Amino acid sequence: MATSKLNLYVSLVKPRVLQGNVITGIAGYLLAAGHFHHFRVGLFVATIVGMTLVIASACSLNNYLDRDIDKLMERTKERAMAAGRLPGSGAVIFSAALWIVGMAILIVWVNLVVVIIGLVGFIVYVWLYGALSKRRSIHGTLVGSISGAAPVVAGYCAVADKIDATAIVLFLALFFWQFAEFYSIAIYRRKEYKAAGVPIMTVIKGVRSTTVQIFIYTLLYVAATLTLSFMSVTGWVYFVVMTVFGLGFIRLGYNGLRLHGSDKWARKMFHYSLLNLMIFSLMLSVGSLLP
Repeated sequence: MATSKLNLYVSLVKPRVLQGNVITGIAGYLLAAGHFHHFRVGLFVATIVGMTLVIASACSLNNYLDRDIDKLMERTKERAMAAGRLPGSGAVIFSAALWIVGMAILIVWVNLVVVIIGLVGFIVYVWLYGALSKRRSIHGTLVGSISGAAPVVAGYCAVADKIDATAIVLFLALFFWQFAEFYSIAIYRRKEYKAAGVPIMTVIKGVRSTTVQIFIYTLLYVAATLTLSFMSVTGWVYFVVMTVFGLGFIRLGYNGLRLHGSDKWARKMFHYSLLNLMIFSLMLSVGSLLP
């Protein structure tokens, strides 16, 4: 029984979402460490652990706030909060504990820049996105993408200790990527979002308009990833790899225009976006060390 209850609380942190965010945070740290020739094991551990706990806290609280919407959607109706398998007070206390420990680690062992990024990312995701814009505005994805781009910047700034041009480009890359990823989900899950009353792009503007948006943001994402090489932050190996996968991403996005954003295409776009993010994270991690 105790193990079952523990598993329910673990599910609150949205493990897959958490994993993706932590991977980009690690990539940001390793990029900066290679670029500045300054890798510290203690700082790395503190950054990743602190950041992981803060993100987990945000996801848990978001699960609590979204429980009414989640009940109405097929893919989320079995979540612990939506299904009523955990008390709301327990979720809030769990989230608060994660946040306090995570922020304490960042404050004591990392730096002020990362603390501010963590705090802003938390507020944007939980309140500005989850509690407000997601429910009231077609621009909810834009707001949510701000917090989604925070981990890679936090990882980078843990080493750089400042927000510089590289940090801004990293932010833009992850910011643009999330539109291509989430809008793809919004196409093949649009009926569920409509039933839940969530005013996302596909519900308000339609699939065709969303498909055009996906293509535009895919172009912007690829441009941002390649900009790092022109800034001499990464070398030609990174540039070649990201160009190949970027062109594949653009081609798939363009196919969506011809296929009028079909559900089958949208699923392919979603899965390719995840693959592209993994490749990007990997190349960030080693890009500054390769020729």
